[in-house]
Amino acid sequence: MAHRKAGGTAKNLRDSNPKYLGTKLHDGERAIAGNIIIRQRGTKIVAGEGVAMGKDHTIFAKKEGKVKFSEKRKVSYDGQVKKVKVVSVD
Repeated sequence: MAHRKAGGTAKNLRDSNPKYLGTKLHDGERAIAGNIIIRQRGTKIVAGEGVAMGKDHTIFAKKEGKVKFSEKRKVSYDGQVKKVKVVSVD
């Protein structure tokens, strides 16, 4: 006879590694070329002047300067107007 009940397995004990997303350089901070400004999933914040977007939507500085966040009006193809956040390096 068995001395213990069947244990089975728990499905909720595994976890994925953290992805470290978010803003790395904030408004007014100094950036040098190549510095990562934002790590994001999708284009929640779009790239402006002096910055570029990587294939995983990471925004990084292309030149040295000060990080600046702003909002811009964007007209969609169906005429809807919404504000998008833009980051740039001046």
